Amino acid sequence: MTRKVLIVGTSKLKLSQLLVSLVLLVLLAYNSVSIFSIHVPFPAKTAPLPAMFSKENAAGKSRNLVSLSSSAGVSSSVVYAVKEVIPVTEMKTLLDFNSSLLRTKQNSLGFIGNKSVIFHVKRRQSRKALSKILGQDGEMKLFSRRVNEFLNANSSNSSCTFRFFMTWISSVGYFGGREFLSIESLFKSHPDGCLIIVSDSLDSRQGMEILRPFLNKGFKITAISPDFNYLFNNITVAKAWLGRLTKGNVSPGEVSLGQNLSNLLRLGLLYKFGGIYIDTDVIVLKRFDNFKNAIGAQTMNLETRNWSRLNNAVMIFDKGHPLLYKFIEEFALTFDGNKWGHNGPYLVSRVVSRVSQRPGYNFTVLPPMAFYPVDWSRIGSLFRAPRNATHSKWMFAKLRQIRSWSSALHLWNKESRGLEIQQGSIIQHIMSDYCIFCNSTAGLGVAVS
Repeated sequence: MTRKVLIVGTSKLKLSQLLVSLVLLVLLAYNSVSIFSIHVPFPAKTAPLPAMFSKENAAGKSRNLVSLSSSAGVSSSVVYAVKEVIPVTEMKTLLDFNSSLLRTKQNSLGFIGNKSVIFHVKRRQSRKALSKILGQDGEMKLFSRRVNEFLNANSSNSSCTFRFFMTWISSVGYFGGREFLSIESLFKSHPDGCLIIVSDSLDSRQGMEILRPFLNKGFKITAISPDFNYLFNNITVAKAWLGRLTKGNVSPGEVSLGQNLSNLLRLGLLYKFGGIYIDTDVIVLKRFDNFKNAIGAQTMNLETRNWSRLNNAVMIFDKGHPLLYKFIEEFALTFDGNKWGHNGPYLVSRVVSRVSQRPGYNFTVLPPMAFYPVDWSRIGSLFRAPRNATHSKWMFAKLRQIRSWSSALHLWNKESRGLEIQQGSIIQHIMSDYCIFCNSTAGLGVAVS
C-alpha cells in the first residue's frame, strides 16, 4: 500500500514538473519571437514602368519643320548613343541591406530597427554609387586625356571623318544584340568613323571583348569611363545640381535615375565635343554628311505641317552650341524625377519652343521621317511577316519609303524589345542591309522565325 502511494506521488510530481517545463518552453518561445521579430520599412510602392509617353504637351503648340534638303553640310561629326540604365529598386536595396546585417554575428537589433539609420546608410551607399558614375575630380584629366588621345591619334590618318560617341551606364550584361546592331549600322554607314563608348562598365576587359569583333575588322572603337564633373565643370548651374545630387539633396523620383542621367550626359558630351548623339535602339541608315545643328521632330500637326513634339534620341550640334547650354540649364533648373520624358523629349521640346524665334540660335528641326519614320505605337508593324498580298505590298512600300527618306530608324526599345522578328518582316530586311556580322544570328537579340 505504501509503495502504491509512493508511486502515485512520484507520478504526480513528474507530471507537475512536465507541465512547468512546458509552460517555461512556451514563455521562452514567445519571448524569442518578441525579441527577434524585426519590422523592415518598405516603400509604399515600387517605381512603375515608365509609360512611353504621357499627355504632357511639352511644346505647347506646333512649330515649323525644315525639310531634309535644307540642312547645311558638315565635314566632321560626333555620334553619341546612350542606353537606359536598369536600376536596382529601393525594395531590393533594403532587402540586400537587411539580409547582410542578419548574416552578421555582431548584429545589433536596435540598429536594424532604426529607420533613420537605415536611411542614412542607404544614402551613403547611393552617394558612393553616384560618385562612381559621375566621376571623381582626380579622374577629370584622365578622361579628357584618353578622349583626346584617341581622337587625335585617329584623326591624323583621316580615319575620323566622323567621330562617334556612345554612352552606356548599365552593366555589361545588358549590352546585347540590339546595341551591337546599332554599332554595326553606324560603321556600315560610316566606315571612316571613330567610336568612343563612354561607359564605366564597358571600360573593362569584358567590355572590350564585346567590342573586339569591330577592332578585328579594323574599325576605330574604344570604351572610356564617364566623368560628369569634367563635362559640366564650366557650367555653373549643372555643376551645382550635380553637387546637390551627390549629397542626397535631390529627390531622384520614381523614374530611373540612370535614365535621367543619360539625358544629361548626352547634352554634356554634345556641348563639350560637338557632333551627333544617337540612342542605341537607333539603326543608322545613311551618312550624316548633310546635317548640322539639327534635332528631329517626333510628331507633327497634320493640318499645319508643323512639329508638335521633338525627341532627343538623335541630336546634331556643334561644340558649345547655345541651344545645348539652354538644354542643360533647363535640366538643372526644372528637374523632375517623377515624370517620364520631362527631362528628355519634353525638355528639348520646351526649350526649342521658347528660343526658336530668338536671334543667336541657329538650328534646324527635321521632319519625323528623318529619324522617326514609324511612331512608337506602330513599331510592331515592322516586326511582322506579310499576311497576304495586300499586306506584302504595303510592307515593301513602307520599306522603300524608309530607305529613300530616312537617315535613321528609332526602334522605340521599350515597345519593341520583346517582339519576335518574323520571317520576311521589314526589320529583317533592314538587318540584312545594315549588318556587318550578318551570319552571327539574330542581331536584335531574338531569332528570326
